[in-house]
Amino acid sequence: MNYDGKGRNSGLRVGCSELAMLKLTKKADYALMAMKHLADHAHEGTRSSSAKDVADSFGIPPEALAKILQRLAKAGLLHSQHGTNGGYRLARAAHTISAFEVIQAIDGPLFITSCVTVRGECGQSNRCNIREPLRKVNDSIEAVLKRIKISHMREEPEVDASAAIKPAELVTIV
Repeated sequence: MNYDGKGRNSGLRVGCSELAMLKLTKKADYALMAMKHLADHAHEGTRSSSAKDVADSFGIPPEALAKILQRLAKAGLLHSQHGTNGGYRLARAAHTISAFEVIQAIDGPLFITSCVTVRGECGQSNRCNIREPLRKVNDSIEAVLKRIKISHMREEPEVDASAAIKPAELVTIV
């Protein structure tokens, strides 16, 4: 882990890379919040919501959210309509849009280490003994994010610790 000197984790450093690669940005958080908001309002019969309405709902800076919504529209996840009754709405049903798609549209490809990328460049490649296990972890994270749909995102009530999902249940490396 990389700490910022104030005791906070500022990213994950794994394997060969010095880049912080497995950390969702605030933009990705805002994008997921906005997508969930638009999904909820679609069920209420609202045709679209303005960037300002969504921003006001969550206390997000409107300019930042407008750029995020534009990027989601460019990725084909939202439809935008200009004009007086304009705004944004989901391009597809919420149960068909994954968290992975939203995060990728905002942050780009997710890699926990650079050797998992297509180019896979690393100065330790010929000595590395964890490349394949890290690739499996990366694939597992991607699969989990692809299974989580916008329609599934909701606040869950607290459960007691004995009923909580164990980390081993989330990712299995074979």
